[in-house]
Amino acid sequence: MRRPVTTTLLMLALAVIGIAVFVDRWADLREARIEAMYPPEGELVTVDGRAVHVVVTGSGPDVVLIHGAGGSARDFPPDLVRRLSERYRLFIVDRPGFGWTEVRHDLRGGWVRDGESPREQARLLAAAVGQLGATSPLVVGHSFGGSVAMAWALEDSASGVVILSGATMPWPGEVDWTYRVLGSRLGGTLVAPLVSAFISEGYVRSTLENVFKPQPVPDDYFRRAGVMKATRIATLRANARQVNTLRPHVVDMALEYPDVTIPVEIVHGTADRTVFLEIHAEPLERTLPNANLTELDGMGHMPHHWATDDAIAAIDRAAERAGLR
Repeated sequence: MRRPVTTTLLMLALAVIGIAVFVDRWADLREARIEAMYPPEGELVTVDGRAVHVVVTGSGPDVVLIHGAGGSARDFPPDLVRRLSERYRLFIVDRPGFGWTEVRHDLRGGWVRDGESPREQARLLAAAVGQLGATSPLVVGHSFGGSVAMAWALEDSASGVVILSGATMPWPGEVDWTYRVLGSRLGGTLVAPLVSAFISEGYVRSTLENVFKPQPVPDDYFRRAGVMKATRIATLRANARQVNTLRPHVVDMALEYPDVTIPVEIVHGTADRTVFLEIHAEPLERTLPNANLTELDGMGHMPHHWATDDAIAAIDRAAERAGLR
């Protein structure tokens, strides 16, 4: 009786391996098509042996733009970039694992749970833009990028900070279950390739709608921003791991916020249900000695898209307060 059982187990193992190989191959082909549609728009700078993608445009005082979870340098709307580039030199970055910036070498496998902390990301991005000539820039961070911007301030290498709907303070409860699954060792190894291979554009679009609510997703956003690049295996893993491990870093960072003396402008919507105003923006303003909070009535999580004037005004105020204008 042992022989048939052994044969069955062997056939089952071979079937599982075959399915895994097929899924990985299908995901690779899909990723290749997506990447071919959205090549790097800027420069690939090498920092500690890995590529960091930075788009540089405009002239004037240096301003760094940092995207949020699941995004890339393409996230920032063209109108915002055009208007800012008329009076600032912009450095629009891809965070580690997103766009064309690589994650740390030891975090590339599936069987990993760690993500790069906001401070690690701030140091990496500061080194990259430094190679391109930026010194003590004004740093603008959206959503997760807000924590990286605050980490940049704690590293004493920013002249000022602007937080757009930023995740900057400790929050109660857990992150969404999808992050917990994809950020686990088993999820990163098995689930991420499955999602990358078979996730539909329709599902991604519905997720975007929830992020933008109550405002709509801009008509050109899905294609222009290369949203499907966020479904690559490496990006799914990096995104989940970074979000999963963010809270302990923010807890530690918040203890140091009272020491941040550079000007900080905070812009946050009252209808944001991704990063809550009362949990992040309001306590952050109370904690920082030189912060100014602008609350946008009825605005959701994407003010740089639907309240562009307010976002630019906050950047201008921070630059003026920092003596850059």
